[in-house]
Amino acid sequence: MVVHELLQSMALRSARDSQIFIIGCGISGIGAAQKLLKHGFHNVHIIEATARSGGRIRTGRLGDNIIEIGANWIHGPSKENPVFRLACDYQLLDKESMSEENQAIDVGGHPLFVPNWFTSSGRKLGLETMGPVVEFFMKLLERSQQFHDSGGEPLPSVGEFVKAEAERLAPEEWKEGQANTAVKLAMINTLLKLECCVSGTHTMDDVALGAFGMYKTLPGLDCTFPGGYEGLIDHMIKELPKDIVLYNKPVKCIHWNYTKSGPSGTSFPVTIECVNGETFAADHVIVTVPLGYLKKHQSTFLSPPLPLHKMHSIQRMGFGTNNKIFLEFEQPFWDEDCELIYFVWEDETHLADVVPDVKMSWIRKLVSFTVLKPTERYGHVLCGWIAGRESEYMETLSEHEVLHSVTQLLRRFTGNPTITPRKLLRSQWFHEPYSCGSYTYVAKGCSGYDIDNLAEPLPLKGSNSKSLQVLFAGEATHRSFFSTVHGALLSGWREAERLASHYTPASGSFSSKL
Repeated sequence: MVVHELLQSMALRSARDSQIFIIGCGISGIGAAQKLLKHGFHNVHIIEATARSGGRIRTGRLGDNIIEIGANWIHGPSKENPVFRLACDYQLLDKESMSEENQAIDVGGHPLFVPNWFTSSGRKLGLETMGPVVEFFMKLLERSQQFHDSGGEPLPSVGEFVKAEAERLAPEEWKEGQANTAVKLAMINTLLKLECCVSGTHTMDDVALGAFGMYKTLPGLDCTFPGGYEGLIDHMIKELPKDIVLYNKPVKCIHWNYTKSGPSGTSFPVTIECVNGETFAADHVIVTVPLGYLKKHQSTFLSPPLPLHKMHSIQRMGFGTNNKIFLEFEQPFWDEDCELIYFVWEDETHLADVVPDVKMSWIRKLVSFTVLKPTERYGHVLCGWIAGRESEYMETLSEHEVLHSVTQLLRRFTGNPTITPRKLLRSQWFHEPYSCGSYTYVAKGCSGYDIDNLAEPLPLKGSNSKSLQVLFAGEATHRSFFSTVHGALLSGWREAERLASHYTPASGSFSSKL
């Protein structure tokens, strides 16, 4: 019995002494660090390329207003959502967002905002024209999600399916005059472009139809942080030891299956090489960098390189750009109850969610604006949404050029030549060197197995090398909640638990993995 207890304490000590490094100080990396510390690991560090924590959670300011340059909402704020639970624990939300009523509302990932619709001839469309089109489009999207469970998808992509079904069903659905049908088809284009923003893709033709339903929504009406999303990161960071995060240290290469002796004669299988020449020896590394960064650096980020099946999955998976353009106004031009503004190009009657000439027509991809509410908190501020290569091109323009194009757009669609935004701020996620875009989608030709492949630790099962040298977390590694903050957090927890289980006693005796 005494021998068993001695072995137990030795094994626990070796677990606690393991050198664990986490690459990336977004919510996934912070969550992994918190969980590891709770399990008794004490040699835990986060290596962050930039000078700040939060990753794609980034709160900014437009004048006196708090705005979200990165993650915007808690999607599905209910008890099942760990981000919502943390936000409640830290008291970061308003009473309405935390109410039982708000948690019970299930909108299936598409909240029904009160809209204003404007057309390119300066007309404002009424509910009688717009309502049936939105309903029709939402039914097509719902049908797109069903092939994941049933199989037998008739076309490879969501875009192809929605467009084919819209063209097939429209004549029966909209029997009235030709002119009205043309406007309704143009409205379908607007909704398709908005869906590109939701999915973070250039075109819905790139999103796999068979895998579209893999994404799971949680109940609860999406809500925001009154003091900014970064407040959540600040509270989480405060719970970590003071010097756990090493900032401004971009990682050049992770050398695994690479034995390096430490100062006390111990050997480590992983060496992290930073761009500045610094190295860190580790037993385990959790990689939480965005999929966009992995896509760009997959051949050099690990040595030896990633196994082929992991590389192929990274190549197949989608990672797109969805940017925001914030505008502040002296006075609103929208209705008081309006929550979302749509723009409909009346000449776009051929169904397509991309523009033929990105440089000349990028502004056509800017299809909608969210009205930041409540007005008492934000003043008169709109958040415009633009996705895809048009969005990436917008990033290359000067702020003055973007402001000019957006002002002309607003004046044309409202018919009001005096509209003048007084301030503009935009995100530029594609040119962020450590993100290279916004978030993940399941691309055409891709499936849940690709997400599983990405999440698979190295070395692979069956290897004689030391287990779990390199682990993978981040929103792209979560099968049901990819593209979300809660998916990122859960994936960080998952990898921390994987390491904890690796060192945990099994059936009364310690695991042979030790």
